[in-house]
Amino acid sequence: MRVSVVVPVFNEEKTLETIHKRILAIQAVDEIIYCNDGSSDNSARILKKLAEPESVKALHSSANKGKGNAIRKGVQQATGNIILLQDADLEYDPNEYPRLLAPFADKSVQIVYGARFKIKKWKAFYLPHYLANRLLTLLTNIIYGSKLNDMETGYKVFRKEVFENLQIVSDGFEFEPEFTAKALKYGYRIHEIPISFNPRNYRQGKKIKFSDAIIAVWVLIKYRLKK
Repeated sequence: MRVSVVVPVFNEEKTLETIHKRILAIQAVDEIIYCNDGSSDNSARILKKLAEPESVKALHSSANKGKGNAIRKGVQQATGNIILLQDADLEYDPNEYPRLLAPFADKSVQIVYGARFKIKKWKAFYLPHYLANRLLTLLTNIIYGSKLNDMETGYKVFRKEVFENLQIVSDGFEFEPEFTAKALKYGYRIHEIPISFNPRNYRQGKKIKFSDAIIAVWVLIKYRLKK
């Protein structure tokens, strides 16, 4: 099993070096791919320094095209057969990697999600985001007949061939519902592992907005109806 960690980056100069150190501390990681999505701060300069080892790559876009676009580019360049998505902020803790990767010892496991709401610490969430996440997951379960705990989680781990089969096209935050919708529609089983979570607010750099939730609803419905 060769693990590639794909990290979309947009204006994360304050957290890049810290998240990099945390990922490097996990022995299970074989490759890190940073995807700079047109950052206007010092992220590009920091990534140039971090990408000196051969096992660390930094891809750069001249314009901000969205999280989904950055992830697609990163997965395309990944050499690992297991892809783990990691946000560049400090909301998700790389110490969870061993637990997220363990299920892949079973060759039948294709997709693993890190489920934030299984640990009963939702009070730490900004309430509107908590409600939006729960409602989107509920809607997913109703439309696709699934029993997911956390559809919008940033910790999505999968075999690279799965990503290629799903043919993801989203550029923005709608990547999350598209990936989940297609995975469920195509018959993939999504395994969920409880994870810790350290949510940040808008002053700390959170970027997802209420309008993204509306788009997510449309994406879930669109792929259910699409033949």
